[in-house]
Amino acid sequence: MKGSPSRILKHFWGFTSFKPSQKQIIDTILHGRDVLALLPTGGGKSICFQVPALAQEGICIVVSPLISLMKNQVDHLKKKGIKAIAITGGIPYEEVNDLLDNCTYGNYKFLYVSPERLQQDMIRERISRMNVNLIAIDEAHCISQWGHDFRPAYLQCALLRELFPEIPMVALTATATKKVTLDIMQNLKFKDALVVKDSFVRKNIGLKVIRTEDKLYSLRRICSKVQKSAIVYVRTRRMAQELSAHLLQNKCKATFFHGGISKEEKEKRLDLWLSDSINIMVATNAFGMGIDKPDVELVVHFQIPDCLENYFQEVGRAGRDGHSAEAVLITNPMDEQQAKDQFLSVLPDVPFLKAVYRKLNTYFQIPYGEGNNETFQINFEEFCNTYQLNRLLTYNALRLLDLNSVIALSESFSRTSTVQFLASKSQIFNYLEENKTSAPVIRTILRTYGGIFDFETKINTHLVAKKVSIEHSSVIQVLEHLQKDNIILYKGKTNDLEVTFLVPREDDNTINILAGTVREQNRIKHQNLKQMLFYVKNDSDCRSRVLLNYFGEKIAADCGICDVCVARNNKASISLPKLCSEISELLRKEKRTSRQLITIMTYNEGIVLKAIKLLLEQGKIRITRKNEYELT
Repeated sequence: MKGSPSRILKHFWGFTSFKPSQKQIIDTILHGRDVLALLPTGGGKSICFQVPALAQEGICIVVSPLISLMKNQVDHLKKKGIKAIAITGGIPYEEVNDLLDNCTYGNYKFLYVSPERLQQDMIRERISRMNVNLIAIDEAHCISQWGHDFRPAYLQCALLRELFPEIPMVALTATATKKVTLDIMQNLKFKDALVVKDSFVRKNIGLKVIRTEDKLYSLRRICSKVQKSAIVYVRTRRMAQELSAHLLQNKCKATFFHGGISKEEKEKRLDLWLSDSINIMVATNAFGMGIDKPDVELVVHFQIPDCLENYFQEVGRAGRDGHSAEAVLITNPMDEQQAKDQFLSVLPDVPFLKAVYRKLNTYFQIPYGEGNNETFQINFEEFCNTYQLNRLLTYNALRLLDLNSVIALSESFSRTSTVQFLASKSQIFNYLEENKTSAPVIRTILRTYGGIFDFETKINTHLVAKKVSIEHSSVIQVLEHLQKDNIILYKGKTNDLEVTFLVPREDDNTINILAGTVREQNRIKHQNLKQMLFYVKNDSDCRSRVLLNYFGEKIAADCGICDVCVARNNKASISLPKLCSEISELLRKEKRTSRQLITIMTYNEGIVLKAIKLLLEQGKIRITRKNEYELT
């Protein structure tokens, strides 16, 4: 659809005007200049390349690092009636060929590709024949070795500049320091580029760090007050499930989300959250990318993140509707060591990386010199058990192989099922008469798969569910029931990762090329966590000021709403003797625990505890066997 940017915005998005930075970026692109857009999370980055692409003839090539993000954006565009395609890993060659034909001849407006795909000669050759009007590099910080998520394959983005030297390029990111910004521009060969940097200040988000021995209590207390929506971020799948169950037991409407649940479950849980049927999502850090829910009033980090970039991006999912919101990090004295153990002690060195890569090839029986572009499903737990590998160290090794384009790794829940019928045909006929609800599944399997009486046969349970028009989970229940009744031999194995080998197997030679990069990435991980811990331990400077200073932005005044600013203001507005007097008055009425006093009083938790300590030292109050305070 050609037309003015404003008309396109109104037609497809329903907005009547652009944000000032969006208009500046779009106008510059339409004048043929490169742009580096540094916009905060929720700043409307996608509109900055989608609108100018729609305003011109031709197709926009979008490079993105995350399959989930690509699919999310493509789905959104399709719902608006805009033709878009994403080429991700695991798609057969013939299908990729057809998709590229559609881009060339089918009036498609957007082609989303991963940076790894740009390394393929066929992809580059076919893109070179397209009528490209714009190149968009999303999550552009991935191109910088100084960034928190350096992805060497992103360096291939410069190939698009060589293919289309006259076509404008826009690079977009929500997290970039000054050093990363310069690196992006240099690697993409920007010339006379416009750099647009919106302020990262989010005046409506109050940043807080709660230091407590009882993290679960603090979590319950703040989640119980949620009226709209909240996200609780954790580092592990197990923690997501445990905290979700804990909140449910304490009358909070919560569920969990992580890469180990099926696509059906992910969609179901996301719909529950988006529709406000539940209001608290406990999730690993993959949740939220590309999901724009404006009324998130609370983002909680229950564990310390690995870097300020990820923390800032996740915090930015709060308060997009402009209303007051909170971002709370709950920590205790043990968390710092746990963070070091989790992020630093499990950084794989080069020898371990070589070992995991060899075992991965052995596991799938890939011959030397082969394996390129082959995709496999893998049960991570089973893989680690087979070779007696440390799980965290191994997962990080797989992530490193992914980041360095040796493999493409995606969390992809799937179930491999094999079936062999043990009962005779006459026995099955009698069974169908007595179990009519199972009959459609049984008949569909018998019609679809030959030789199923003679040997174990791999079946597609999703296909069976589709043919019978029932839920996939119902098919699994029928199979399990048939197994129990000795009608079939059924084996169902769950896989939670998908691995695509991107280069032929060359064992140590493959890893030797990466050795220097791996060592540098490990050094950056150490530095990132050091900066994160500095932020957590800070109790003297405005949190917004500390955070923004890390990204090279200076603010004129303190935010006034973070926990440090509030504590400072409280300290100035009330003297310790006055606070002690208020506590004594409350205890005169009835005994109370420190938790109850903190909840009742509007002051900072640290100041209340300091006053309690002073009263104890003065002998004016004492603690009972029930951990309640009373006047002496």
